[in-house]
Amino acid sequence: MRIARDGTWFYRGSPIARPAMVRLFSTVLRREANGSHVLVTPAEKLTIEVESTAFRATQMTMDGHAEQRRVGLTLDSGDALVVGPDHPLTVLDTPEGPSPRVAVRFGLEAELVRSLYYELAEIALAEGHDPPGIWSDGQFFPLAP
Repeated sequence: MRIARDGTWFYRGSPIARPAMVRLFSTVLRREANGSHVLVTPAEKLTIEVESTAFRATQMTMDGHAEQRRVGLTLDSGDALVVGPDHPLTVLDTPEGPSPRVAVRFGLEAELVRSLYYELAEIALAEGHDPPGIWSDGQFFPLAP
């Protein structure tokens, strides 16, 4: 099994077309201490190749302003979370450019789609933080690697 950079799940080289199957697999996905990804079922543990991150953050909501802001994200798996102490936002420097990521669960991360990252960057620049960053759920998150 493999999760492509764009979030498409593959089984034996073919995309998994049923969203319900992807959601089911996503609930048993874990990231090991060595960085590998595995599907853990009661019967077995299977290695899965992940090209970038396990999930994509595709939708965003915001409530409040500056230090009082809460940034909510919806993932391609259907999960929803609030960026904050339990789900910190980091930006990694990759060969493809900055990769904004939020911690999800069990060591897994979701990469924000570019439009969400740019929206957060616009807010950070308008608020004049140095370094540029965003507040969510009482914590400040720099938006540079």
